[in-house]
Amino acid sequence: MTAPPRMLLVLSENWTLTGGRADLPAAVRWAREAEDAGFDSVMVSEHIVLGPDAAADGIMGNPRDYALPGNQDPYTPWPNSLLLLAAIASVTERLRLAAAAVLAPLRHPLLMARELGTLDLISEGRLLVQPTVSWSKDEYDALGVPFGKRGRLLDEHLEVWAKAWGPSPVTYDGEYYPFRDVYFEPKAFRPEGPRLWFGGQRLHGPVLRRLVRYGHGFHPLGRPAPQDMQVLKDALAAAGRDLAELEMIGGTRAVFSDDHSTADLGAALADIPEQLEQGFTTFCVKPNQFIDDPDAVGAFCRDVMRRVEALTA
Repeated sequence: MTAPPRMLLVLSENWTLTGGRADLPAAVRWAREAEDAGFDSVMVSEHIVLGPDAAADGIMGNPRDYALPGNQDPYTPWPNSLLLLAAIASVTERLRLAAAAVLAPLRHPLLMARELGTLDLISEGRLLVQPTVSWSKDEYDALGVPFGKRGRLLDEHLEVWAKAWGPSPVTYDGEYYPFRDVYFEPKAFRPEGPRLWFGGQRLHGPVLRRLVRYGHGFHPLGRPAPQDMQVLKDALAAAGRDLAELEMIGGTRAVFSDDHSTADLGAALADIPEQLEQGFTTFCVKPNQFIDDPDAVGAFCRDVMRRVEALTA
């Protein structure tokens, strides 16, 4: 029998509901309301800065849509995701905290391991981390990090995190972040650290390799093709793993009739049963795609749970 779906509330990019400055605590309130409604998790993504390449392909028509490479206003607010999730951790008890699109190469891996491990301890193991290299060269240039080396930098991050969350002292002989005899305390909540998700626009070599080696969840951008899923199954099998070990993160498809209107929630949720049959278990929904009232997020979450229960009963 198919397990009931887990619903995830996306808290980034809801700027048609909240401006991201003085009213940022609204996102913390929404997380608490999502937990009360029965949601499994919330997600916050990040950028540190944006440059002109954020809008290289023109700004999206409907501001409720998801931000993609090259379609977003450079003035879009991106508050610090880990600080926001720490605030959410303090007012929730069971809600999982997804730090999506963590741009690891823009920091030192020991600093990242410290921040992620501390948040994992504060939340008592509720942290999920989706590390990525991202796409904005302007962002890398602003922080003085070589854009062309971002993939290798991320690989070294993952290697350092695994060491840092293990026994001290730690030595690492990598090309970019070498260090010796580091005592890293305290560790993350679990001996292996927070649960790691990987995903992106396509399941190409580096993403596949990281997912197979370190991954606990697969979060594709859009629906992966059957051939991609077969490649993933084969790669996992070659590593002695099984697809059933991975949490599969799906989504809802908001369709906007114009650039000013919200989408129909029922239509967006309709293919969840089909995705469940394909092995997806966790489904993302972004509230501002369906409502325009910041005080209605709690009611929206309850409505989502009622509809999903009816669809999957």
